[in-house]
Amino acid sequence: MKELSLHILDITQNSIRAQAKLVKLTIIESLAANVLAIMIEDDGCGIPADKIQNIADPFVTSRTTRRVGLGLSLFKAASETCGGFFRITSEFGVGTKVTGTFNRDHIDRAPLGNMADTVVTMVMSFEEADLIYEHDYNNQSFIFDTREIKETLEVTSLNEPDILNWIREFVREGLEKIMEEE
Repeated sequence: MKELSLHILDITQNSIRAQAKLVKLTIIESLAANVLAIMIEDDGCGIPADKIQNIADPFVTSRTTRRVGLGLSLFKAASETCGGFFRITSEFGVGTKVTGTFNRDHIDRAPLGNMADTVVTMVMSFEEADLIYEHDYNNQSFIFDTREIKETLEVTSLNEPDILNWIREFVREGLEKIMEEE
């Protein structure tokens, strides 16, 4: 995949298929430590213990429409190729956490991508599920939480064009603010 944000979209869609009601996306970037870490955690149905060992194998999938599941295997390969690591932990009936780390300056590391558009795409596809997105850039933090927006607007869905446009700008401006001092 050309951008890491596409991996994020793919993995968060796995969370929604696993009936998650809350997905937490955490991105940590540190220039000093030369690290980019992406963590996606959900409260979905989890992965059975007998499947977790081979879950990053491209020929392991729970889908019935096709026999290949490339999302996790591609994310694992991307992180390991860039001097990082991949880890997935899950408890059946509780949820799953996927972590990929990268050497931030590795020549083969794909760019993160447009996170404002990625967040809007997640919000549109999540239906009733909520998203917490936390981005830490050199110890400056930006947090976006759909639960707060729903509560403030007194709505159950954020799938309105005006709301989605506001979310895109809010995320874009929030990320610009924490990355100003680069």
